[in-house]
Amino acid sequence: QVQLVESGGGLVQAGGSLRLSCVASGRIFSIKAMGWYRQVPGKQRELVAGISSGGSTNYADSVKGRFTISRDNTKSTVYLQMNSLKPEDTAVYYCNADASSDYRLVYNKYWGQGTQVTVSS
Repeated sequence: QVQLVESGGGLVQAGGSLRLSCVASGRIFSIKAMGWYRQVPGKQRELVAGISSGGSTNYADSVKGRFTISRDNTKSTVYLQMNSLKPEDTAVYYCNADASSDYRLVYNKYWGQGTQVTVSS
């Protein structure tokens, strides 16, 4: 099994910055895509940013130019640098990874427990 643990959430004023981290551990043979999603009560979880194993990235239109996703494959870690935060960025942020536990390269999708980000106006 693979475990994902997020950190870095918290309370920040509008215009401020936060950096989220997510470390993958456990039986990891290979990790393909990693990403960050967010969810607010009563709404569906939405993709914020994704990054492939080769470093290709994609972003939700609402965060382009403000958020940057990156990863360190040697540490099985993905980051989300969030700048110019807005109150509408308030949500629980979840880390996601497509990982395989052995040489057969059967990939499963794993989720972290989530970290709260609150942006005050």
